[in-house]
Amino acid sequence: MLAEEETLRLIRLAKAGDEGAKEALLTNNVSLLKSIVRRYLGKGTEYDDLFQLAGIGLLKAVKGFDESYGVRFSTYAVPMIAGEIKRFLRDDGSVKVSRAMKGKARSLNEFIRARTAETGEPPTLREVAEAFGMSESEAVFVLGSARMPLSIDDRGDSDDDKARSLLERLPAADGQEEIVEKLQLKSAIESLGERARKIIILRYFRDMTQSEVAAVIGVSQVQISRIESKAMEEMRQKLG
Repeated sequence: MLAEEETLRLIRLAKAGDEGAKEALLTNNVSLLKSIVRRYLGKGTEYDDLFQLAGIGLLKAVKGFDESYGVRFSTYAVPMIAGEIKRFLRDDGSVKVSRAMKGKARSLNEFIRARTAETGEPPTLREVAEAFGMSESEAVFVLGSARMPLSIDDRGDSDDDKARSLLERLPAADGQEEIVEKLQLKSAIESLGERARKIIILRYFRDMTQSEVAAVIGVSQVQISRIESKAMEEMRQKLG
């Protein structure tokens, strides 16, 4: 592995768009990538795929690394690399879609297509769920479980439809309230101090544990817990 000073130099170049610097960082961190990949072997994903995910995690770590926190790059990179692999295993690698689930997805998609052709507008998510006697969350899961010609993530042929997935175009009964809640949450997070904001993002949007965040920030897990609790209380007050 590279000396820390050389690593920081290459990170600065990589952030500026230097592809050679990115390649050098990947090449000189192969032993680190391999050591992390070995932890996740035997979980149904090939070694080469895991190694590629580890490389993606390393490049994301390069992009997000902040020298001002005073931590070694490897300390910051390890949880980022592991997180990239864990998210894949959780969301993609370990999910096997059954034939029955694909059949359900086909039925829901056919219903959406027929209702759209009949009324000129797609049914709401609630209407789809009620038609098949399931909850709205189950309907979303079923539609997203199989890659059908018309799926919840597909985009249409018109310029407007190409910009939005079917899920985004399905009118929800409480759509306005959901939009307002997202905007309020974004505002509440942005109002936090820099360190608190970073902790909240790493914890709740990057799926990192308090110990992993502590390694990234360079403080103890107890301090992370204290800052996180205070930040969550501030957000609750802002959200009312």
